[in-house]
Amino acid sequence: MMESVVQFFQRHPLVSEAMPIWIGGGWAMVPLAVTGLIMYTLGLSSLFQLYLLGSRHAPEKAWEAWKADPTAKARNPLQRIIADAMQCSSLHGMEIYFQLLRSEGINPFLHRVQVMKVCVATAPLIGLLGTVTGMLTTFGGLAKGGGEQTMNIISKGISEALTTTETGLIIALTGLFILYFLSRQQVRYENAVSHIEALCMAKLNDKEQHGAI
Repeated sequence: MMESVVQFFQRHPLVSEAMPIWIGGGWAMVPLAVTGLIMYTLGLSSLFQLYLLGSRHAPEKAWEAWKADPTAKARNPLQRIIADAMQCSSLHGMEIYFQLLRSEGINPFLHRVQVMKVCVATAPLIGLLGTVTGMLTTFGGLAKGGGEQTMNIISKGISEALTTTETGLIIALTGLFILYFLSRQQVRYENAVSHIEALCMAKLNDKEQHGAI
């Protein structure tokens, strides 16, 4: 077991260099790691979900592709939405379809975003708490007077204070950038769905009035 651990650190020198810094942050690094893991996992899964829903695709192109051949197999999520929506027999049924689509697609995403916002707000506070405990360790070392052991306590306290502060700020800042990018993708998807809904309802309304597409 120990040999495999040693081999892992030998193959990954960056990990071996980062571990002493991480350990020097003290106990606060554990909740910071958990907070960061939750936030990044939710961020990546939300981004993947939006891509699967079709946030990268243009609704105009999907609509033109469906109009060119309504019976063709859908090549992207937006085309599948159009094909499913046009199966509705009434405007009321189509309205219910798009309401369910938004509910099933956006609501889970919004829940993840709310949890991410909590993580972003929590990370710097945990870092600040680690800073306080690190300074208390430093002051405790200063109260003991001089000596090599005292200097080790002081250096440990300063390292803990600075490391936790920096880590908390890094997690919070990267989380803000992720949230900003996700919000843009969310708005893009919602606009695409609204645009498709307007087109489909206009097409179905025209069908009801004229008796054919």
